[in-house]
Amino acid sequence: MNSRFTLDGSEALESRLDQLCRAVGDRVAALIPPSRLQAVLLGGGYGRGEGGVLRQGGGEEPYNDLEFYVFIKGSTILNDRRYRAALHHLGEEFTQHIGIEVEFKILSIEKLRRSPVSMFYYDLVSAHRLVSGPEGALEDCDHHRAAHRIPLHEAARLLMNRSSGLLYSKELLAKTNFTAEDADFVGRNLAKAKLAMGDVILTAYGQYHFSCRERHRRLEKLSQTEATSWILPFVQVHTDGVEFKLHPFKSIQPREALQSEHAEISALAKQLWLWLENRRLSRTFDTVEAYALDRGVKCPESDPAKNILITARAFGVSAALGSGASRYPRERLLNTLPLLLWSENAFGDPKLRERVSEELRVPVTDLSSAVRAYKTIWNRFN
Repeated sequence: MNSRFTLDGSEALESRLDQLCRAVGDRVAALIPPSRLQAVLLGGGYGRGEGGVLRQGGGEEPYNDLEFYVFIKGSTILNDRRYRAALHHLGEEFTQHIGIEVEFKILSIEKLRRSPVSMFYYDLVSAHRLVSGPEGALEDCDHHRAAHRIPLHEAARLLMNRSSGLLYSKELLAKTNFTAEDADFVGRNLAKAKLAMGDVILTAYGQYHFSCRERHRRLEKLSQTEATSWILPFVQVHTDGVEFKLHPFKSIQPREALQSEHAEISALAKQLWLWLENRRLSRTFDTVEAYALDRGVKCPESDPAKNILITARAFGVSAALGSGASRYPRERLLNTLPLLLWSENAFGDPKLRERVSEELRVPVTDLSSAVRAYKTIWNRFN
C-alpha cells in the first residue's frame, strides 16, 4: 500500500487527503453491512502515490478525480442497484467538501478474480491505497499484475478516448468566443494526449507500468534502437504529459498558441492511430479515410450475440435488426473519430459525410452537429 498520495505534495495536503479517506471509510461502512463489505480502495493517481498537486495562490490543492472502489460481496449488478444511489449522493457530498470530483464504483473481489486482464484492473490491483478492509484483500487477483498481457484493444480504447479529447478541443478552438475555461480544457486535454500516446506505445510492446515515471523511463529506453527511433517525438511530448500529471496547472495560453500545439499533437496522434490499428487488426490502412470507410470488424474481441442485445438497448430494436448490429457500438466511435479529427474532407466528400451520418445515426452537416452526436455515443461506450 502506498504511504503517500502525491510525489511531493505538502504534509498539509497529504493530511487533508488522509482525513478524507478515513471519513470515506467510516461513511461507506455505515452504508453497507459488514457481512457484505469486502474492502474500500482508492485507485487512480492518488491511490498510486502520483496524484496531481495544483499549486496556486500560495497553497496546494488536489487536482485529479478521487476514485474509490467499493468491493461488496455478491452480484455486482444487484449491489449496484442497492447502493449506487447512496454512494452517488456520498460522492457529491465529498466533492463539495474537497472541491474535486469524488467517485465511487462498485465491484466484488469474486468478479475481479474471474475477469480478464485489462489496463484498468492492472492499475487498480498493482497500486492502490487500502481505505478499509483486510491487507491482501486482492491477493488472489495476481493475474491482473501481468502488464504484458494487457490486450491491444485496451491501447486502442485509451487512444480513442484521448483523441476524443482532442476532437472536443478542436471544436472549442473554432469558437468565436474562446474563454479562459475553454483554454484550460484544451490545455488539459493536450496534456492527457501527450501522456497517453507514450502509454499506448508501451502497451503495444508489453511494457506498460502503473507508475507514470517508470513508464517514461521505459519509453526512453525503448526509443534507443534504430528500429524504434520513430518513438522519439512521442518521448518528448510524454515528458510534458508526466510533468502535467504530477504538477498540473490551469492553462492561460492564447487561442493561437493552443491551436499550434493542438495541430502538433493531433498529427502525432494520427500517426500513432494508424500504426496501432494496423498492428492490432493485422490490416493495412494508409490513411484515416481508408480506415474509417473499411467495414471490417474493429472490435473482434467482442461477442456478436451480446453486441446485438447491447445495440438494442442503446439504439432500439430497429437498430438491432439492421446491418452492423452484431458489432460492438464502440466501432461507431472508431469509424467516425478519425474523420472528424483528422480528415479535411469529412463534410465536403459525400462518401465520408454519409459514413459519419450512418455511424452516428443522425444526418450531420458540420463539426458541431457531428460532435454532439458523437458525444452521445461516447458517453456510453468510451
